[in-house]
Amino acid sequence: MMDATALSELSALLGSRLITAGGDLRSHGQNESWFPETPPDAVAYPETTEEVSRLVAICARHGCPVVAWGAGTSLEGHALAFDGGVVVDFARMNRVLEVRPGDMQVVVQPGITREALNAELRATGLMFPVDPGANASIGGMAGTRASGTTTVRYGTVRDNILALEVVLADGRVIRTGSGARKSAAGYDLTGLFVGSEGTLGLITELTLRLHGQPEAISAAVCAFPDFAAAVDTVIATIQSGIPMARIEFVDETVARIFNAQAGTAFPELPHLMVEFHGSDASAAEDARRFGEVAESFGALGFDWASTTEDRNRLWRMRHGAYRTCIASRPGCMGMVTDICVPISRLAEAVAETRADIAELELVGPILGHVGDGNFHAILLLERDNPEELARAKTLTRRLAERAVRLGGTVTGEHGVGVGKKGLMPLEHGEAWEVMARIKRALDPDGILNPGKVVEVSQ
Repeated sequence: MMDATALSELSALLGSRLITAGGDLRSHGQNESWFPETPPDAVAYPETTEEVSRLVAICARHGCPVVAWGAGTSLEGHALAFDGGVVVDFARMNRVLEVRPGDMQVVVQPGITREALNAELRATGLMFPVDPGANASIGGMAGTRASGTTTVRYGTVRDNILALEVVLADGRVIRTGSGARKSAAGYDLTGLFVGSEGTLGLITELTLRLHGQPEAISAAVCAFPDFAAAVDTVIATIQSGIPMARIEFVDETVARIFNAQAGTAFPELPHLMVEFHGSDASAAEDARRFGEVAESFGALGFDWASTTEDRNRLWRMRHGAYRTCIASRPGCMGMVTDICVPISRLAEAVAETRADIAELELVGPILGHVGDGNFHAILLLERDNPEELARAKTLTRRLAERAVRLGGTVTGEHGVGVGKKGLMPLEHGEAWEVMARIKRALDPDGILNPGKVVEVSQ
């Protein structure tokens, strides 16, 4: 339990915006994956950077853990307060602070979601393109270094963050980066905090790079006789210089589940879902050229989404794949894991993973962002079945070992949290201890999201 004095000081600071009982604690102890419910001791709703600074300073004096919370969509237990303490929910820090159309930039608070941000930007002709699927908060996306379906064209969230305001473990407020497009001034602290999952500081403001809204969009879905043909299509498309905005993969199991759960009529084969952005002429030309490449590798059943409604339906289906897969096994829970490998090794990685899923007798549809070599296995597990959970953990270990062997990473976008912390030495070796040293230097008392990303001995 938290120190009573700390709770009293936080209550004096936040009043009714500090919650210590009821449904708020339970909802902030839940998550999107297999980890057990872990309610914090308190939930805080700050409204300004100054309040976050004072909150963290109080917690630092009393040795109280502090865990940042965005939309709660993370998959590796990132925002669960396993050691108790205060969850800092940024829902009330959700404003657009400044739009700079001439510089194609926007300054936002961390609690705004990507959909709300793009709604605010609609009239400007600009957009924030990073799309992880879930309607995540921008602060949470920064904390986990999110990417998603549009990474192949627009990059990850790291590529689209120019500057940050961060509250450190002692309550100090620092600013990293600037509105300039480049800098050679010292260490890249912005890059350090992006992806640190709240273990080094709490992000309270972000300056983002924006992109122009495309004049025209063309999208399609097509089937392939096997996954290798789909990957070869992607490689040939990239080598041909055709600028894809999205290129996603689903395996035949996902196609079968879509048909059963959503009433679609996909061939039960691997599929690519693609989208092109540009002018009317360029988007149509890119789509035509892609069609020629795909057909040369045996693609069939092209379904072109010619209207906005058709495109939205296509991507709603892709983004809803997790929920659709969960619904296909009533009462199950999901363990969603991801790796990222060089595209040339992707077909090999997927084939080996499918063999593992069959050997371990698991249900595990596979989908992913084929344009950057990142794929996910959605393991559908029976609740309260420790033996099946153990087999799923065996699979995730094999996946991680495979990713490293093929020259990739143990997580392309989900992040580490607590779920993948034990896999970090596989990829990083001695560099993992360097990360721990950085953590000790910036958070010597270990109050910021303890137990995540690194192993720190006090």
